[in-house]
Amino acid sequence: MLPNEPVPPTRIEFSAEDRAWITERIAEVLTSGRLTLGPYTEEFEIEFARLHQVKHAVAVNSGTSSLEIILRSLNVEGKDVLVPADTFFATAAAVVAAGGRPVLMDSDPTTMSTAASEIERRITPSTVGVMIVHIAGIITDQMPEILATAERRGLWVVEDAAHAHAATLGGKSAGSFGVAGSFSFYPTKVMTAAEGGMIITDNDDLAAEARLYRDQGKASFHQNLHVRMGSNWRLSEPHAIIGLRHLSHLTEMIQGRRRIAAIYDQTLKNGDFGLVPLSPPRDCVANFYKYPVLLADDIDRSIYKGWLKDEHSVICSGEVYEAPLHRHPVFQSLDTGDLGGAEMLCARHICLPIFASMNEWQATRVLEAVKCARSELIGR
Repeated sequence: MLPNEPVPPTRIEFSAEDRAWITERIAEVLTSGRLTLGPYTEEFEIEFARLHQVKHAVAVNSGTSSLEIILRSLNVEGKDVLVPADTFFATAAAVVAAGGRPVLMDSDPTTMSTAASEIERRITPSTVGVMIVHIAGIITDQMPEILATAERRGLWVVEDAAHAHAATLGGKSAGSFGVAGSFSFYPTKVMTAAEGGMIITDNDDLAAEARLYRDQGKASFHQNLHVRMGSNWRLSEPHAIIGLRHLSHLTEMIQGRRRIAAIYDQTLKNGDFGLVPLSPPRDCVANFYKYPVLLADDIDRSIYKGWLKDEHSVICSGEVYEAPLHRHPVFQSLDTGDLGGAEMLCARHICLPIFASMNEWQATRVLEAVKCARSELIGR
C-alpha cells in the first residue's frame, strides 16, 4: 500500500487461486447445464450447517428472502412480530411481506441489540415471535434471558444474523439459538456469494417448508404442482460456488478482522479520543463485520467523517444504520414515541475501517487520524 493511498472502509478479496478455482467450477456447471439447485448448492448448505452446528441449511437468493421464507414458514399472517427499531429495512419488511405486523422494540446501548425486559414491555395479545438482530457480528449476552422470556411467553425467536457469520456466544453459533437464523451473502459481508442468503435451523419441518417456498412453492423440483405461495428464491450454482470458496476462508478472514479490532481496542479503551467502542460481551466471539464506536456528544458525525477522509485519507463506511426504522417514511406508522435508545445509537455512531486483509500499518493510520480529530474538531 502506498503512503498516501486511502484506507478503505472495507474490502472483499478473492486471490488468484480463488478466482481460478471458482472459474473452473463455473465452467463445469455451464457445461453441464445444471445452473440451479445442483451439487454445489447442496455442498454449500452442508458446509454452512456444519460450521454453525445445526442440522439444516437452506440456500436462497438473498438475506431478505431468507427472512421472509422463515416468517412464511412460521405463519405470521395477521399476527404481531417484535422487531428492533435499530435494524435494516429487510427485518421489518419481511414481516410485512409475510402478512405480519412489525412491533418495534428499543435498543440496548451496550450491544445495539434488544433486552429481555424490552421484549416483555412490547408483547401484545397478538404477538407470536421475536426477531433478534446480531448487529456488527456481536451476539448480546442477554440471549439466554431472551430465550427464557420467549419460552415463558409462548413465543418463538428468529435471529437476523446477516452480520454474524460464525460469531458465537458461549461456544454456540449465531443463528442456532432460536427456531431459525437468517444470513446474508451481500458483497460487503464478512463472506460473500456475490448475492445470496442462508436459512439455518434444527427444525425438520421448518427446513422442509423453506425448501418448498424457495422454489415457487412447488411440491418438488421436477413437478409443477404448487402447494405454497412461494417465489423464485433459489440460489444459482455460480453463486453457490463463490460462496463455497469464501466459506472455506471464513475462519481466517474473521481472525484477520479480530486482529484489527484488538489493535483498535488497545488504543481506544485507554485514551480520550471522543470514541467509545462497542465491546462484545465476555463470552461472545464476534466476527467484527463492523467496528462501531459511539461519538462524544460534542462531535458532529458528518464533519468528523469528512475530516478523516479529507485530512487523513481514512474512509469510514456508512453507519450500520443511519436511521431507526420508524424514521423511514414507509414505517412511520410504527413510531411509538419511546424508542430513544435506537435513535441515540443510530445518530451517534460511526464505523471505523475494518477488513480481513487490513494490516497493522493501516490500523495505525486510522488511530492516528482519530487522535488528531479529537483536538481539531471539538466544538465544530
